[in-house]
Amino acid sequence: MQIVPVRPFTESVLGEPAFARLNDVPGKVDLVNVFRAADQIDAIVDEAIALNIPAIWIQQGIINEAAAERAKAAGLFVVMDRCIKIDYLRLCL
Repeated sequence: MQIVPVRPFTESVLGEPAFARLNDVPGKVDLVNVFRAADQIDAIVDEAIALNIPAIWIQQGIINEAAAERAKAAGLFVVMDRCIKIDYLRLCL
């Protein structure tokens, strides 16, 4: 498993090179884990749909129903308003 940071205006995150957009990431992306404000979700969903990324996880406290529905309609698996770490700990430990 490799985590690739996508964060505009940042060169690296925890020593990993960061990319400005999903479209800039080399190779296949399996999941987009979003830590952005709700009003920024639309553009991320549009990019994920265009790149045929299979899943998007929108973190706890971030809600954009219209973007989530658009992603689902395009065939993406969508999780919204949930923390991936909390769910992992609850399900796997």
